[in-house]
Amino acid sequence: MFASGVVKLTSRCPTWWGLTALTYHYETQCIPTPGAWFAHQLPVWFQKLSVVATYVIEIALPLLFFAPLRRLRLFAFYSQVLLQVLIILTGNYNFFNMLTIVLAFSLLDEEHVGRWLGRAKRKQGSAWPPSLGSLLSTLVELSTYGLLLYWSIQSFGLEIDWEKKQLDSKVAFTYHEFTTWLRAVTLPLVGLGFLSLSWEILVAMYRCACVRGCFWKLWAALQWALITTAAVGLFAVSLVPFTYVEQEASGKLWPGLHRMFNAVERFQVVNSYGLFRRMTGVGGRPEVVLEGSYGGQSWTEIEFMYKPGNVSAAPPVLVPHQPRLDWQMWFAALGPPSSSPWFASFVYRLLQGKRDVVRLVQVDESRYPFSAQPPVYLRAQLYKYWFTSSTQSSPGPAPWWRRQHVQEFFPTVSLGDPTLEKLLTQHGLKDPPPPLSAAAALPRLLRWARLLSRPFPGPAVLWSLYLVAATARLLPALGRRRRGGAPPARHKAPRRGEPPDRGGGERNGQVRRKEPRDPEEKGEGRPRGAAETPDGPRGPRRKK
Repeated sequence: MFASGVVKLTSRCPTWWGLTALTYHYETQCIPTPGAWFAHQLPVWFQKLSVVATYVIEIALPLLFFAPLRRLRLFAFYSQVLLQVLIILTGNYNFFNMLTIVLAFSLLDEEHVGRWLGRAKRKQGSAWPPSLGSLLSTLVELSTYGLLLYWSIQSFGLEIDWEKKQLDSKVAFTYHEFTTWLRAVTLPLVGLGFLSLSWEILVAMYRCACVRGCFWKLWAALQWALITTAAVGLFAVSLVPFTYVEQEASGKLWPGLHRMFNAVERFQVVNSYGLFRRMTGVGGRPEVVLEGSYGGQSWTEIEFMYKPGNVSAAPPVLVPHQPRLDWQMWFAALGPPSSSPWFASFVYRLLQGKRDVVRLVQVDESRYPFSAQPPVYLRAQLYKYWFTSSTQSSPGPAPWWRRQHVQEFFPTVSLGDPTLEKLLTQHGLKDPPPPLSAAAALPRLLRWARLLSRPFPGPAVLWSLYLVAATARLLPALGRRRRGGAPPARHKAPRRGEPPDRGGGERNGQVRRKEPRDPEEKGEGRPRGAAETPDGPRGPRRKK
């Protein structure tokens, strides 16, 4: 999170420095949602304030991950969850945001999660006057919130415009001041992470020492050694890509860390992060529109399942699915066709009518205009797309997009066209792939799974898998709870002289109580936790 916030400023992108990035982001991201259209209609001053909030959540609040006070960690957790939920509502980024939320759960403790599940522990009434430790923790917490608010006001020039009734903001520091600050805090942040990891290792070692039994203590020590080794190794290797945000700090790392990182870099165990380093599509969202024809005179647009095409089609919601072809089409529109050599092969397969490739465009072949016969000619046009305004009026259903033709993206080609053949040969895309062994189990399993999921869209398949996994985890828990039964109700003890309730002869579907082992308690049938009778048929009550 820290690196994602920092690179937005180190890139010197004018939209991030001018706090106007979100006025372009919602309509220019890979695959927006319907919520992105509504967010795009918000006033500019609110968009700027949202950028300020993004900087605070991504740069300042991650420091609270290591705070000793649990309320500060909870504040950091809910801030991160808020940011990720807003991103989910306005953009389709597969499982990335869900993964970030899952990682943020490490900031919680059992007591707080117990409140969600309705198993919160009862707290005793707060004593008055409060203890010195409670006063100090409250003072530190309030001071942290105040310092965070003061830093935000000073760094981003937050000021209320009473005439316009809005909150103005602007970046109140220079690039040199920011890089100086970043150089000063990068290595201390590494030290903070090291101290936090060391504390967790010591606490885990103490818990191992408290385990009873020689065998179990040895088993706990072995687990502690393995997990500690993995955690320390992963932390050490991750320092190299983390310090990429500041090259001088990266050069001060121990050379052995760089050698360790180079040894495992090909496995992509750790990575550097730089989300939305620069805002693309400032002059309009570039979009490639594919067109096909049988005679070369009348052209029909080929509409994809998810990416923008038809201006009247609403943006989709497809989390956690990631349609890779639609994503690659977004990247292809950002540059010339030569930067996306796969596009020539894509056109070639559509001209051949390859059904597997057609299903990447449309699962429902009835929506593919050339399902009966492949097109004879294909070409691609480059357009600029913008979200429509909420004040814009049009006859019929209101469109979501407006677009403008820019230029031709890919020339008109057909099977056997010299231009297409040259591109395929140049990039080695015409040669057939090596055949797979028909006897291999994995290819057969994959073909069978693809055949089963073929009629369904990707989001439906993924959500079905998630629901099956959640049900498989939930049913055993419900079974254990049912076998354990509900906690017995508390009843008042019978009054003096009244016969006690005997629980051994229930019928008609009532639960029959288990015979107690103590012969003196046979026939009593008292519910657990009830007071003993003062005088029963067995004589005076026993002393506890």
